[in-house]
Amino acid sequence: MATLFMLCGLPCSGKSTLAREIEAEQGALRLLPDEWIVRLGLDPRDQGRRSEIERIQVEIAARVLAKGCDVILEAGFWHRYERQEGRDIAKAAGGAAKLIFLDVPLEELQRRARVRNAALPPNTFPVEEGELEAWLAEFERPTVDELG
Repeated sequence: MATLFMLCGLPCSGKSTLAREIEAEQGALRLLPDEWIVRLGLDPRDQGRRSEIERIQVEIAARVLAKGCDVILEAGFWHRYERQEGRDIAKAAGGAAKLIFLDVPLEELQRRARVRNAALPPNTFPVEEGELEAWLAEFERPTVDELG
C-alpha cells in the first residue's frame, strides 16, 4: 500500500532534510512547496500563491498514490483540517497516511534560522526576525490521536 508521508512542523524544524532522507530510503516522490516557490521566483510569503502550489502538489500526490507510489508532502501541515485532508486524500487513493511531527522548541528553531540565513541553502528563503514566533502562534499542534 502506498504511503503519503505528511511532514508537520515549522520552518527550520528539519522537514526538508527528513523529506530527502525518506525520498532516498523509500524511493518516494518528494513535493516541497518552498522549492517550487523559490524556483519560480515567487514571493515565499504570498499565501495565495503558496496555497495554489500546495493544491497542485496535493493533486499530484493523489495521482501518484493511486498508482501505488509513496509520496512526501512537506507543506508543514500547520492546521488540523490540512492534516485531515491529507488523510482523506490518501484513503481515497487507496493509500495510507503517515503524519510525522517534527517538534522542535522555539529556541532551537531560532538558532537554526540564524544558521540557515547565514548560508542560505538552495531553493529556500530566509526566515525574518519575529516570523517564527508569529508562525508558532498560528500553528495547531497535532493531537495524540493524529499521531497514533
